[in-house]
Amino acid sequence: MNVLGISGTPRENGNSDILLEYSLQPFTKSGWSVRHLRLREMTIHPCRACDGCKECKGNPCIQSDDMHLIYDAWRWCDALIISTPVYSRNISAQMMAVLDRHYGIREDRSLAGKPGGAIAVGAGTAGGQSIAITAIYNWMLSCGMICVPGELNGVTAKTLDPGDILKQPDRLRQAEVLGRNVMAIATKLRS
Repeated sequence: MNVLGISGTPRENGNSDILLEYSLQPFTKSGWSVRHLRLREMTIHPCRACDGCKECKGNPCIQSDDMHLIYDAWRWCDALIISTPVYSRNISAQMMAVLDRHYGIREDRSLAGKPGGAIAVGAGTAGGQSIAITAIYNWMLSCGMICVPGELNGVTAKTLDPGDILKQPDRLRQAEVLGRNVMAIATKLRS
């Protein structure tokens, strides 16, 4: 089976990316095929709202960027975990561009019925993480996905400097719990 992780942090060693790595570990240990896409290594333009995707037969978007890699990965995966830092009390701009560009393949319903989890990391405790988790899960629901919680909801954490999350073993464990939960649902759906 196949799992896709998409990291929305523009930072190398970003805390949300580290948590995503931890959430993917149970899949690796169970022999799944794992793809970990880092948006900081890709070029994804925002949606132009041009509706060119309605007229492009066989091509989901008229823009020439790396989004085709994500479209292919969405079709390939059996499960999806998304991580994002919290900026301005919401998901990163990089992640927003990707989620908005799903519009180009909305008719495919390639994510429908697949389980997904969410991770959000911010510098404060004023609710930005909850807003980001809600944004991801709302997007997943709009795609027809099954939103899978960790122990409570998605995984949230408070950190500031890159790599700080490694000093929070409880958050690292929470990421693994999320991964195990997503994997369990995907496995049950397959059988």
